[in-house]
Amino acid sequence: MTGALDVNEFVAGYLVEVEEHLSASTANLLAVEAALRAGESSPRPIRELFRALHTIKGLSAMVGVEPIVDLAHAMETVLRAADRAAGSLSASSIEVLLRGLRAIEERARALAEGKPVLPAAPELLAALTALDLAAAPSPPVPTIGADPEILAKLGPGERVQLAQGVAGGRRALRVDFTPSPARTAEGVNITTVRERVGKLAEIVKVVPLSVPAGDGAPGGIVFALLVLTSAPDEEVARAAAADGVRALTVEPPVPPAVAALAEREPDEPVDQEPQLRGVVRVEVARLDDALDKLSALVVTRFRLARAAAELRARGVDTRDLSEILREHDRTLRDLRAAIMRARMISVKELLERVPLVVRGLGRATGKQARLEIDAGKAELDKAVAERVFPAIVHLLRNAVDHAIEPPAERRRLGKPEEGVVRVSCFERSSNQLELSVADDGRGIDRALVARRAGRPAPESDAALLDLITLPGLSTLDQATKTSGRGLGMDIVRRIAVEQLSGELSVSTSPGAGTTFTLRIPLTLTIVDAFSFLCGDQLFVTPVAGVEEVLEIDAARIIRGPAPGEARGGTRLPAAGEARGGTRLIERRGEVVPLVDLGALFETGASPARRALVVRRHGAPFAFGVTRVIGQQEVVVRPLEDPLVRVPGVSGSTDLGDGRPTLVLDLVTLSGRLSAGRGGRGALVRVAS
Repeated sequence: MTGALDVNEFVAGYLVEVEEHLSASTANLLAVEAALRAGESSPRPIRELFRALHTIKGLSAMVGVEPIVDLAHAMETVLRAADRAAGSLSASSIEVLLRGLRAIEERARALAEGKPVLPAAPELLAALTALDLAAAPSPPVPTIGADPEILAKLGPGERVQLAQGVAGGRRALRVDFTPSPARTAEGVNITTVRERVGKLAEIVKVVPLSVPAGDGAPGGIVFALLVLTSAPDEEVARAAAADGVRALTVEPPVPPAVAALAEREPDEPVDQEPQLRGVVRVEVARLDDALDKLSALVVTRFRLARAAAELRARGVDTRDLSEILREHDRTLRDLRAAIMRARMISVKELLERVPLVVRGLGRATGKQARLEIDAGKAELDKAVAERVFPAIVHLLRNAVDHAIEPPAERRRLGKPEEGVVRVSCFERSSNQLELSVADDGRGIDRALVARRAGRPAPESDAALLDLITLPGLSTLDQATKTSGRGLGMDIVRRIAVEQLSGELSVSTSPGAGTTFTLRIPLTLTIVDAFSFLCGDQLFVTPVAGVEEVLEIDAARIIRGPAPGEARGGTRLPAAGEARGGTRLIERRGEVVPLVDLGALFETGASPARRALVVRRHGAPFAFGVTRVIGQQEVVVRPLEDPLVRVPGVSGSTDLGDGRPTLVLDLVTLSGRLSAGRGGRGALVRVAS
C-alpha cells in the first residue's frame, strides 16, 4: 500500500470538468432568464443546472476545494426549491446565481494558476440563502395519464415539461425497454437505447419498474422511457427495441406562468447518470506536438519528391519509387486530415460565452438586446478560435454600445424596444469560415465618422471600413466602461487581416443596421497552396484566397489609371505601383486591375503569363505571375520578427530544398496596393 492519496494529480482533469459544467450552467441559466422574459417556466434547464452544480460540488469536495463546495451547495439549495416550483425562478434569483457562477469560475481559475483559492464571499452566500421562491403563484396542476407507479416518481418539473411539450405540438409517449441476456449479448442495453431514442425524442424521465420475472422479462425489470417526440411511433419503438409505444394524456396543457406544484423532495432521476460518449480529453500542447511532427513529414515529402525527380533526370527507373511516393502522399493527407479534425472545435462551443457578454453589455448600457446565434455545424482550429474570439467580443460591444438605440429612441422610430444582434457563420470552402455580426440598430453615420477622422466622407463601404479601423478613432466624446477608446475596430482588423490572413468587410444602412463579416481560414499551420514563379523567384499562396487562375492574353490588356492617379490625369505618387502603371484585363464582362508581381518585387523581366485573381471587399484584383507550378500542402511558419513583417507576406515555408519560400497573402496585398500604401521597397527587401 502506498501513502496518502495525492489529489494534485487529479486537478488538471478536475479543472476541465468544472469548465465544461460551468459553460453548460451559464447556458442553462440564460435559457431560464429568456423563458422568464417570455412568461414561461423552464423546468428542464433548471434541472440540468441543478445536476451540473451537484457534479461541481462533488468534484470540488474530492479535490478539497471547499470554497467552491460552499458556493455550489448554496446554489443547489436555490435550484432544488426552483425545481419544486416546477421551473420557476425570479429575476433577482437569476442575477444572484450568475454571481455565484462567476465566483466559482474565479476560484477555479485561481486554482489553475496556482494562486490561493479565496473563501466564498459571506455576502454572496447570504444573498443565496435569502432568496425567497415561495411567492410564486400556484398554477393549475397538469394531469398526466399514466400508471400510479410512474406518477409517483414524476417530479413537478418533469410533469410541467411533459405538459409544455404537448402544448408545443409534440406527443407524450411511454416506451418500455426490457433488458435480457440475449439483448445484452447484441450490445443493446439501457445506455444504447437512450442514445438511440435521444436522437428521435426528448427524454423526460427514465423510470425503472419491477415486474414478475418470466420469459418476457428475465431480469424482473422494465425501463419506462417517458418522451416527447414528433417522430412516428414505429421509429421510436424500433429505437427502443420495444414492441410498441403508449400515449400519455396530459390535461390541461400547462399555462405560460408555472410555479409550485408540490412540496416534496424530487426523486433523483435515473437518467442523471453520466453517459459514456467515447470522448478522450487531450491537451492542446499534445496536438500541437503532433502537428509539428506532421509538419516535418510534409517537408520530408518535398525532399523525397525532389530526390526522385533528380534520379529520373539521370535516367534511373523510379516507377516503383513513384508509386510508393503516391501512396505516401495519400497517407500523409489522411493523417493531416485526422490531426486537423482532432484540433477542430465546434463554432457553437466558441460562441458559448457570447450570450453572457451581450447580457452584460445590455445591463451596462441600459439597452435591451436579444442575441441570435446561427452556427450550424461549422468547426475551426482551436488556435484560430482563440485568436478570433476577441474580435467577436469587440464587434458585439460595437453593436450594443454604438448601434442599438436606447429603448425610448427605438419606440420613437417605430422599432421594437429590444434590439437584435445576430451572429452567424458557415464554411465557405474546405478551408475558410465566414462569420458575421449583424444588428438592427441605427447604422453607421458616414458624415460623423469622416468628421472625427478629419477625412472626406466615404462613398463606399470599403472606404468606410478603412476609416473606422483607424487606430484611436471613436465616435464617442467620452470613453465608457465598454467602448470609446478607439481601439475596438483596429483590433478587429489586425486580428482578421494581419494575424489570420483573412478579410474584413462591412455593410451598413442608415436606420436599418450594420453587418460586419470576417472571412478567416479554418486552420493556419498546414494549408493547401498554389506555388508559382515570378521571374526566377518561387512563392506560394493559400488556395482559399484565390478565386481563379487565368491565362493572360496580352492583346486584351489595356492601360488604366494607376493607383493614386487623380481623376483629372494628374499623377500622385503610389508606393505600391508596379512599373508601367496599372493595367486592366477583362474577365467575363468585368474589368479587373492587374499588377505584375515580378515587376512589383523586381524578381526578373520574365513576362506574366498567368494571373491569380483574388477578391477584396467584393472587388476582384489580379496578380500576374510567370508560371503556376501546382497545388500542394505546405507548412506555414509565421514571421515573428517585427522587423521583417510586412503586409502581404503571411509567413514562410520549406518546399524541401532547405530554402525559405515566402507565403504571400494576396488579399491583403491587393488592399495595400489599392490604397496606394505599403511601399514596393519594403516588399522588395523581404522578397530578396
